[in-house]
Amino acid sequence: MRTREEAIAFCRGFSDVLEDYPFHDDNWTAMRHCGNKKIFALIFERDGKIWINVKCDTEWRDFWRGAHASVLPGYHMNKEHWNSVILDGTVPDGDVERMLRESYELTKPVRRQK
Repeated sequence: MRTREEAIAFCRGFSDVLEDYPFHDDNWTAMRHCGNKKIFALIFERDGKIWINVKCDTEWRDFWRGAHASVLPGYHMNKEHWNSVILDGTVPDGDVERMLRESYELTKPVRRQK
């Protein structure tokens, strides 16, 4: 995964997802849940590369940062719960997809049991 379009297409594969441009700036794409409007992926270009901010479990946060030089504390996000993934080709697609899936799961609406 190297492009914004590939990242958006992957995110759209999840159920009940909305593509949004909340900052009135085409550089920032927010992938949200339709049910609670929470962002699970924030996609943007910085320094000529596509970056994706993903929410992560604190147990995995440091693992991902240590495993890949292109996974950094979340750019303009809470560094405890968010990582930024730079799509420069050094992070395998499977790892990027796993981080996106985890972010989606962590932010999805909670179903309340009756």
